[in-house]
Amino acid sequence: SPRGWGGHTNKHRVLAGNDPPTGERDSRSSGGEVHRQMTMIKKYKKDSEDCLTICLKYLLFVFNIIFWLAGAGVLLIGIWTLNEKRDYLSLLPSSTFAVSACILVFAGCLVIVTGFLGCCAVVREQKSALLAYFSSLLLIFLIELVAGVLACIYYQRLSGELTQHLNSAMLERYGEPAEHSVTRSIDRLQQHFKCCGSNNASDWQDSAYILSPASGSRLVPDSCCKTVTEACGSRDHPSNIYKVEGGCLTVLEQVLVDHLLIMGAVGIGVACLQLIGAVTTACFICVLIKEEEGGFQS
Repeated sequence: SPRGWGGHTNKHRVLAGNDPPTGERDSRSSGGEVHRQMTMIKKYKKDSEDCLTICLKYLLFVFNIIFWLAGAGVLLIGIWTLNEKRDYLSLLPSSTFAVSACILVFAGCLVIVTGFLGCCAVVREQKSALLAYFSSLLLIFLIELVAGVLACIYYQRLSGELTQHLNSAMLERYGEPAEHSVTRSIDRLQQHFKCCGSNNASDWQDSAYILSPASGSRLVPDSCCKTVTEACGSRDHPSNIYKVEGGCLTVLEQVLVDHLLIMGAVGIGVACLQLIGAVTTACFICVLIKEEEGGFQS
């Protein structure tokens, strides 16, 4: 009937009136899609930051192990240098050689302690501890760089200074009552390297010791002898004394040069390694700061 049709039509009109417009449905749908995409982007960024943090943390762990081993190596090289050449330090024209070795010993001890503290700082992820670790790396970098540069500078000056100083020690200071350490160093030098005199055995003819009554008619000190006995230096025949081409100067200079090159290479090499560690630590600190800022914003 028309009434029924009219009622049916009105019912459809009421139902149609409850539905949102097509444009509103589309905007809600697109808004939900944008929200989902933004959520996925934020999740991806967070996962990426977590991955970067983990990678940097493990990288710093590996670096600290290498750093600790390098520190132990620096410490051993410094101790070895001082122990091996302590008998000849009094014959050197300056204390640069000993200072360089002492700096390496100090830096090696500092590296070992800093490496342990660095591991603790990385595990705890504390910015204050990491900043202290970063500052320590820069300090050690400067110390070892100074040691390496000193060794390289002294290497270039060694030959001329050593020639003058060793001649002076043998001609003027050997055998003097107040120069016992110099006398002992020269005796050990000649026995250890099997040499006699600064350049050759004839250098001793002009020395204050040989010209003095204390020499007892010796031509060279007894330490020049192949077999050391009392007053064996009275004979300067090649069968009795060492006659090395270039004398003790050439041998001592070569040994010191080798040590200086090792100290310089180790000092500068480990300094560069620490610079890499400092950069990695700075990146790790920046990532932690960004994570904290992201946490506050969320």
